Amino acid sequence: MKKTLLYLVLCLLIVFECLRVYLIMPMPGSQNLNSIDLAYFLGSNKHIIRIVGFLLLINPIIYIFKNGFKKHIILFIIFSIIYTLIFYVFTFKMEADKMFYQPTVVSFANISNNTIPTNKLIIGVDVDGITKAYPIQLIGYHHQVRDTINNKQVMVTYCTVCRTGRVYSPIVNGKVETFRLVGMDHFNAMFEDASTKSWWRQSNGECIAGTLKGYKLTEIKSEQVALNAWVRSHPNTLVLQPDAKFKEQFKGMDNYDKGNSKSGLTKRDTASWKDKSWVIGIEKNSYVKAYDWNQIVKQSIIQDSMPNFPLLILLENDSASFHTYSRILNTETLHFSKNGDLIKDLNTGSLWNYDGVCIEGKLKGTVLETIPSYQEYLHSWEFFHPKTVRYLK
Repeated sequence: MKKTLLYLVLCLLIVFECLRVYLIMPMPGSQNLNSIDLAYFLGSNKHIIRIVGFLLLINPIIYIFKNGFKKHIILFIIFSIIYTLIFYVFTFKMEADKMFYQPTVVSFANISNNTIPTNKLIIGVDVDGITKAYPIQLIGYHHQVRDTINNKQVMVTYCTVCRTGRVYSPIVNGKVETFRLVGMDHFNAMFEDASTKSWWRQSNGECIAGTLKGYKLTEIKSEQVALNAWVRSHPNTLVLQPDAKFKEQFKGMDNYDKGNSKSGLTKRDTASWKDKSWVIGIEKNSYVKAYDWNQIVKQSIIQDSMPNFPLLILLENDSASFHTYSRILNTETLHFSKNGDLIKDLNTGSLWNYDGVCIEGKLKGTVLETIPSYQEYLHSWEFFHPKTVRYLK
């Protein structure tokens, strides 16, 4: 009985060490399971589980050594070595925050001293007129970068497997919270807060496990465009610069912008409406819609209406920078045409630029309302927005 208990506990400890990481990392089949509660239980109770397991081993170990069972002593040593190796690999090599590190130096440069190529995609943030640009090549590796804009704390996040860039206020219950990358749920990055050890989903800032379950971080408006498009409308912007310590990691992200990653997890499917196809997702008044990136590139302008809400999607000539606006202006619905860089509303014949500003004509100086929209993989957008309607015109 004691010998059986010995092997049973050793096997359970080995399974535990593997399972707690398997469930929150992109391993075969793991991200298709609805196992967040089990994963959180294992992760948050790992020390207790280990202590209980080790205590259960004491009596059987004493028994086999006291009675000189050489065969079982040898087997115990083998199992112990296996457990130790698994513990080391899964704890110090395969946990998310041991694979992706936060920057040791967060430095910025104005555009004249910037080292980031201006055709690179960035997440742009404007807080009360103070603007900063965060290259996806950098934040895609770090997964989050903490910063302060105009004396306000911001948490700039990115999940390369979902292609989701989001910016949040890290204020939780009136306190500035610290987060670490803990793993992923259904391919989306998860963060763990330092105070309660709760787990938070990157795609929408929702706490999905722990004492704060159901709480949501406040999202800060952001925009994904090429750096040169951001600078055009925000010439005084500061640009996040690479931390030299992670030069090789950033190099591995060099082709991510264009979807040419080597990894199947982050490589774009150039066909339409596939799991790894790009879409633009928009949510307005609880109505959710997805627009195929290939169609946007082909047309460069899409005019559509969600319930009682006419909208405009514009793609710049770089085929990377996109903008989404409301077509409602002073209760009137505008209709647009586009030819090259020329954008005209058919209602008044006025001319508009990509930044939603009327630059010539009757409506000169008028600015269209910007609508939050996101470019991401179809599998991500539709999983986290299950009521999504596809634009198929």
